Amino acid sequence: MAKKAKQAEAPKEQVEGVAPRLAERYEKEIRSTLAKKLGRSNPHALPRLRKIVVNMGVGSAISEKKHIEEATAALSQITGQKPLVTKSRVAIANFRLREGLAIGCKVTLRGPRMYEFLDRLISLALPRVRDFRGLNPNAFDGHGNYSLGLSEQLVFPELNPDKFLRPQGMNVTLVISGGSDDESRELLRAFGMPFKVEEAEAGKAGAA
Repeated sequence: MAKKAKQAEAPKEQVEGVAPRLAERYEKEIRSTLAKKLGRSNPHALPRLRKIVVNMGVGSAISEKKHIEEATAALSQITGQKPLVTKSRVAIANFRLREGLAIGCKVTLRGPRMYEFLDRLISLALPRVRDFRGLNPNAFDGHGNYSLGLSEQLVFPELNPDKFLRPQGMNVTLVISGGSDDESRELLRAFGMPFKVEEAEAGKAGAA
């Protein structure tokens, strides 16, 4: 039995040793392309994805504590990492909110897990969003970081819809080095982020 267990674990170890597809793409293709486009020779001066923060706000947990357990279980499956439960900092009597009450969960991804999550977000989850027409290309914070919201967790195919019955959304924040919205947008486009084509720009191009 022990030998069979080791044999079963071997493929998993080999997979974990392989660099994520988007990480390799950044090193072999994207970085050189950005260097030419931005006119920089120093690789450390180029925008780079630093971390991804995935956050689930669970307001219903005020009255239903099991909703926090469901959210953490879902987020754990989606990201492959144990979530941190977030708690309220202040008490709000009108909302029956007490200080220190669990009201959400979040995960901070770095390294291979970060690139692996981004790959699944772009290639699997976003195409499953109903009536998806592209992401807002201007949803940056002025410092090069990009945020997007998903209204339904089941766009990630690894979740069993028979187990997770309650609709649950999430916010995804991509933290990017460099501090420039324009440069971060170029980086995300190179990764394949499906930004919406702005109708105003399309109209100007047609008129020209």
